[in-house]
Amino acid sequence: MEFQRSHRVGEQIQKEISELLVKGLKDPRIGFVTITGVEVTPDLHLARVYYTVFGEEEVRRETAAGLRSSIPYIRRELGKRLRMRYIPDLIFEYDSSVEYGNRIENLIKEIKTHDTDGDTGHSDQD
Repeated sequence: MEFQRSHRVGEQIQKEISELLVKGLKDPRIGFVTITGVEVTPDLHLARVYYTVFGEEEVRRETAAGLRSSIPYIRRELGKRLRMRYIPDLIFEYDSSVEYGNRIENLIKEIKTHDTDGDTGHSDQD
């Protein structure tokens, strides 16, 4: 029961923060951000907000700083939108799993390309 509630709250927080990023946050440091997931503790006091951002390392650092400084505003907005007694503390964490998945995909493509270049691994003496 507790897991279901924290999961539902996480989904709602993800939806609301995604909407805020599109409509409400005016911080120029925040780049093109996608909220990939939110994990809320069973007591609903802490929410880890996972995100990705399009751009290089510098853009990621700037976005991280912008998101951190926006936490009080985001919590206030969540308080207005969610019917909860307590709005969880927010921690923004960069989600590297998308980046990792892209890297794996590129490596697989590279291997396939290498295999189709005529290098079958067999010697001419078969």
